[in-house]
Amino acid sequence: MGGADLEFVLRLLLATGCGLLIGLERQYRSRTAGLRTNALVAAGAAVFVQFGEQANLPSAPLQITAYVVSGVGFLGGGVILRQGFSVQGLNTAATLWCSAAVGCQAAGGHVIPAVATTAVVLGVHVLLRPLGRLVDRAPAAKDEVLGAYTIIVTTRRKHELHVRAQLLQALNEPAFTLQGLTNRPESSADGAGNTNNSTAELRAEVLIEGNPAAALDTLITRLSLEPGIQSVSWRSEDPDPRGDDDRDDDGDERPKRRSGLFGRANPDPSPADPTT
Repeated sequence: MGGADLEFVLRLLLATGCGLLIGLERQYRSRTAGLRTNALVAAGAAVFVQFGEQANLPSAPLQITAYVVSGVGFLGGGVILRQGFSVQGLNTAATLWCSAAVGCQAAGGHVIPAVATTAVVLGVHVLLRPLGRLVDRAPAAKDEVLGAYTIIVTTRRKHELHVRAQLLQALNEPAFTLQGLTNRPESSADGAGNTNNSTAELRAEVLIEGNPAAALDTLITRLSLEPGIQSVSWRSEDPDPRGDDDRDDDGDERPKRRSGLFGRANPDPSPADPTT
């Protein structure tokens, strides 16, 4: 083994070891990209950059490093998940990016910068996590917080179009931002073909700024006065008050969704079905 090959192996081992240390912390927290992923990202980045040096072209290492940065961006996109209105995996994606940076430093023979970057990444995950939770507990301007909610309206089929129009009109307020509106039938007609008792369910996904209790109370009270509505309820889609960073670190330990029933409409004044 020549001197160049020995140096290649030492740099590769340095990159893999630093990536392994970063991956240990992620593996301990059961992240999607753990020990092996971070080690492989750092090792792959080191191999690519060293290949550029082996080409004996002055600009090759810098060009390959630029491709490594963009390539790891696609890899990081694979670990970012959207659940409802929340996004998880941003910390893991950023960690993969840093692992690639450590690999590039190790490939260039910069031992101290590679080790220092590894220490900084570990310090951010271990030391800044409690600080982030402390900041989340501090009082904040609640009027600037957006909450994701689902409004569920059950109505008689014959009143569906009217209720849909009233729901859209009620959501046309500054406090609400409509994200989506869906409907589905809840029950079909009876054996005699009577559709008076068939129902439909309308689901509106909204963002609420400010005090959600007051806004939802006003909305549902207004809808409960409409004819044909059987029930109106709401469900919080993102009840966790913490930031995305802490939700990413805590994995599946998320609180359950909150829900509630603000009001129920009076029975439909239409005549009851004749008894047999």
